[in-house]
Amino acid sequence: MNILFAASEAHPLIKTGGLADVSASLPNTLASMKHSVRLIIPAYRAVMEKLPEGSYKKIAEIPTGACGKTFTANILQLKASTEKGLDFPVWLVDIPELFDRPGNPYLAEDGGDWWDNGERFGVFSKVVAELAMDRGGLKWKADVVHANDWQTGLVPALLKQEAAAPKCIFTIHNMAYVGSFPKSLFDGLYVPQSLWHSEGVEFWGNFSMLKAGIAYADWVTTVSPTYAKEICYQEFGYGFEGILLKRAEEGRLVGILNGIDTETWNPQTDQFLHENYSLKKGRVAGKKRNKAFLLSELASAAQMTEEQIVESMDSWLEAPLIGLVGRLVEQKGIDLVLQVLPDLLDQTNANFVFVGTGHKYFEQALLNFARDYPKRVWAFISYSETLAHHVEAGADMFLMPSRFEPCGLNQMYSLAYGTPPIVHHTGGLADTVVNATQEHLKAGTATGFVFYDPSYHALKSTMLHSIFLFSKKRTWQALQKTAMEQDFGWKASVKHYLKLYMQET
Repeated sequence: MNILFAASEAHPLIKTGGLADVSASLPNTLASMKHSVRLIIPAYRAVMEKLPEGSYKKIAEIPTGACGKTFTANILQLKASTEKGLDFPVWLVDIPELFDRPGNPYLAEDGGDWWDNGERFGVFSKVVAELAMDRGGLKWKADVVHANDWQTGLVPALLKQEAAAPKCIFTIHNMAYVGSFPKSLFDGLYVPQSLWHSEGVEFWGNFSMLKAGIAYADWVTTVSPTYAKEICYQEFGYGFEGILLKRAEEGRLVGILNGIDTETWNPQTDQFLHENYSLKKGRVAGKKRNKAFLLSELASAAQMTEEQIVESMDSWLEAPLIGLVGRLVEQKGIDLVLQVLPDLLDQTNANFVFVGTGHKYFEQALLNFARDYPKRVWAFISYSETLAHHVEAGADMFLMPSRFEPCGLNQMYSLAYGTPPIVHHTGGLADTVVNATQEHLKAGTATGFVFYDPSYHALKSTMLHSIFLFSKKRTWQALQKTAMEQDFGWKASVKHYLKLYMQET
């Protein structure tokens, strides 16, 4: 099949979250199965600056209008293997007026949304629809268009207006981002007025690109089975639970668990690690040496002397090291972590490493803990791909107490690295981690630690349980082994997507 995969970000070209990982690994798996895949993303300044000269060529021009302006979208195709990990053609939509600017894909340098995000991604969606219908002169027409999140939500609505249109799949990676804009933007995008009604793109008087995708796609998917059920309820539906329930009743809402890139996230081959290890070779010793390396790295960054590091290393290695890598926002449960941290520092010998950025209040609170407990808490307020890999391999447990989590990838990385995750029972976390209850431990099915209420008491008791089990070395090693035996690669999930791609509409 010809599959056009449309997204607003893709690793390693540009990444702000898990969507970028999926936008590379899912198309890669499809391409490895001999499907003709094209990934299409905007040509952001950050993308163009990292591409070597001569690494791409212009293959088409698509003129389009919006908001009283005429744009020319130059379609650039990356040459094969320009970016490691993208083993198929990648198309970049180059519209300098919209995408050649500093900041990340959605936010300006001051941290606020770009004022014209609706226009930017509305135009991008129009270009995607034109290319899907082979109106760029490339002699390649999509059989399936796979759109992702609100930034490409308009694509299914536009394709629904076409004769002989390709099938359209729309995946919701996070319902919290609804892509809602004034009706004036809808009018300014010059799209068919017939789309504007309560069952279409209109959402409480505004124009919702997320709703456009939900209403008009042939199939709506989410990134885990549990999240597909959760979003049909008010608590997680953000006002869209009515139309989502309707799509579910039609059999058109499906939860498919994300996979992980088992080449990039594989402790046996991970290029970032101090020492590689696997389930069958060096699991215990390899993790211990990665832990020692990570602790030395963190202590050096905290300006501890070599002598101080050597003096502390034995006690550090004996104590559990709990890691967290992610956005420092309430959705991710960082406020709960800050509530329990004083008690855990007082009542246990556990040490902590935090990597991420987010709300300034949470960033500063972690820095304060690192200042007050320089030998037990380390906070890296930034994102480092290298350090993220070091934490997965070097930590003893991975903390992921999200209030909601559509899928989550880090808990699956942690399982692969033998680092049992501590998670809240929600979304993809509920679908991937088996709680270390006495029953599950005895049956040999436990892989991590699960708490069922996003509260201080539930998180604290679960973390205390994990710290207690860490002291039981034989039990702990069995838990690690079971975790590493799990397979969360893309092969199983891709079969579910292919079934939708091929199913009659």
